Amino acid sequence: MDPAGGPRNLLPRPCRVLVLLNPRGGKGKGLQLFRSHVQPRLAQADVSYRLMLTERRNHARELMWEEELGRWDALVVMSGDGLMHEVVNGLMERPDWETAIRKPLCSLPAGSGNALAASVNHYAGYEQVTNEELLNNCTLLLCRRRLAPMNLLSLRMASGLRVFSVLSLAWGFIADVDIESEKFRRLGEMRFTVGTLLRLAALRVYRGQLAYLPAERVASKVPATPALDRQDQQGPVDTHLVPLEEPVPAHWTVVPEQDFVLVLALLHSHLGSEMFAAPMGHRAAGAMHLFYVRAGVSRAMLLRLFLAMEKGRHMECDCPYLVYVPVVAFRLEPKDGKGMFAVDGELMVSEAVQGQVHPNYIWMVSEPSSRLEPQPPPPSQQPPHVPPPEDPV
Repeated sequence: MDPAGGPRNLLPRPCRVLVLLNPRGGKGKGLQLFRSHVQPRLAQADVSYRLMLTERRNHARELMWEEELGRWDALVVMSGDGLMHEVVNGLMERPDWETAIRKPLCSLPAGSGNALAASVNHYAGYEQVTNEELLNNCTLLLCRRRLAPMNLLSLRMASGLRVFSVLSLAWGFIADVDIESEKFRRLGEMRFTVGTLLRLAALRVYRGQLAYLPAERVASKVPATPALDRQDQQGPVDTHLVPLEEPVPAHWTVVPEQDFVLVLALLHSHLGSEMFAAPMGHRAAGAMHLFYVRAGVSRAMLLRLFLAMEKGRHMECDCPYLVYVPVVAFRLEPKDGKGMFAVDGELMVSEAVQGQVHPNYIWMVSEPSSRLEPQPPPPSQQPPHVPPPEDPV
């Protein structure tokens, strides 16, 4: 199934959306920003809304289990990347997940990590901006109503857990900074700078083994063994993966077991609103960016890489410890129990994990691009009646 063939490439006019907002995200000003920067523009653009405030971790996920999605033309997520992670996984856990995941999504930045919104901003051709300017740009895209398909990453853990990622999986240095800097959330994006400096002062290495399927090999190779869990009907079939207890297929690349500073699988251009991690451009449908840094890199070089990342110039540092390759699937096996996984900025237990990209699997409010290879839309559907805006619940 390819849900990107689901909705039209344009939201209807008039349009009605469900806004999920985390009032404690980032600096805690999300609701104030919605009232001052988003609400007036929605009214002008003939977009009616219902505002729902999340109250706890995984609240948005739970709301998605029961929400009557037919009432809405799109789901608008106003927070950081973690709330979009909750929404997508909530949709994928519904009995009608195949239909639910076709609902268009919109990311409005109001958290400390706004990588998805920054990526959408980049794809639209806007200059790299932060805070209210980034929110204004993303709100403008919503008012324009244009949609584009985006990749989705399916992750399977050794424990049997399956998770879907809209942005990234990080292990090692980046995950540590992301999770450990939570205590500085009120600093907004600055929390990552503080966290980076603190972690550099006590640099760690992490023993593990990495394997991946390069994007360039997919066209000429097919899985040599049956794909994982064809009986697992909750979510798409991971055709490139075999059970974690089995060796990876022969056409994969295996990185020998060693010490790493970090491993990062990234679906989009940005890792934060000021972290242009993938300047090499949007990956083709079905591929993602894989970065890893081997042990031995100096603190000075690592700092130089992260400072250069703001403008997307870290690949120009010619760091021999930094490796980049576009892939469609990967497997990562921590060997010493150290480190944490951060999936879309959310903490996960460190255990063996593998994942693969599902191309053009979700629709997002974004400027369409030929590089995203959008699928033809199905016959149009009559939009439902548009209700007036409601107070938050």
